[in-house]
Amino acid sequence: MKKSVFSLGLATLVLAGACQQFKTGEGGLQYKIIKDGGQPKAQTGDLLSVNMTVTTDRDSLLSSTYKIGLPQIINIAADSLPGLYPGDYNSMFKMLGEGDSAVFKLNLDTMAAKTMQPKPDFADHYVTFNVKVNKHFKKGELTDSALYAEVNTYFDGEIQKLKASEEGKINDYIKKNNLEPLKTASGLQYIITEEGTGEKPVAGDTVKVNYTGALVATGDVFDTSIKEVAEKNNTYNPMRPYEPAKFAIGVRQVIPGWDEGLLLLPKGSKAKLIIPSELGYGERGDGRGVIPPFAPLVFDIELIDVLKPAANDAAAQDSTAQ
Repeated sequence: MKKSVFSLGLATLVLAGACQQFKTGEGGLQYKIIKDGGQPKAQTGDLLSVNMTVTTDRDSLLSSTYKIGLPQIINIAADSLPGLYPGDYNSMFKMLGEGDSAVFKLNLDTMAAKTMQPKPDFADHYVTFNVKVNKHFKKGELTDSALYAEVNTYFDGEIQKLKASEEGKINDYIKKNNLEPLKTASGLQYIITEEGTGEKPVAGDTVKVNYTGALVATGDVFDTSIKEVAEKNNTYNPMRPYEPAKFAIGVRQVIPGWDEGLLLLPKGSKAKLIIPSELGYGERGDGRGVIPPFAPLVFDIELIDVLKPAANDAAAQDSTAQ
């Protein structure tokens, strides 16, 4: 998988731990504490806000909170919960408190033996967790509702920080790539890199579009209609077709940034659309963890064809007849 440095904080973790040796705990769990903040460690019922990367022993990235831009909330479960065992995922976080950072190697052979589940096919022996604890929410005498209200207030603040950073991400992207986009009243920014000679679509027309979408903040491609691009960016899915997307324009079948941007392009045009989250996936993201909340997006688009409603109906009838 594509590798990159996600933040100075992560790089510091890696460098600080480079000279330390791993210790081995129960269940074959390997660990090294990079920083001990001297605070109480997590107990059953507590929650931790962490930044974390998860990689395999094949050097593939599985997930990263740094890419999402939001911390992950970890619930410390009771050891008696079915499926838990000494040296598991839950055990890792019980070794940490606020301000701590550590690296863990979760033993997959132990996991398979203890849970009676097969090892995942994406790793051989270990999955590695680089963890930094931002905040420790202690259950203590709090009711569940009081504890989660505290967590929700904290997380809402993190989301607002993410929202506030969006404009800066867009400006940095434009500056870094030496772009001079045009900007509409809605906040959409676009550059026509190759202007077509055909007519522009109007609302209700059906368009055929080749596209590649990426996160402005990281440049990571999350979707494309082009097989070669998917293969190059490790997003290839053999279960989906790679062909131009076909949809009605201006009738909310796609995100608002597409509806607006495609209406600006003559048929045959190629363009780059820089779409703020308000015109994309908004404050919730895509719900799958691929597109984070308040994530600005960039799409490279080619408007291949424009079909008028009557022509589109005729094409559909011909396809049905065949």
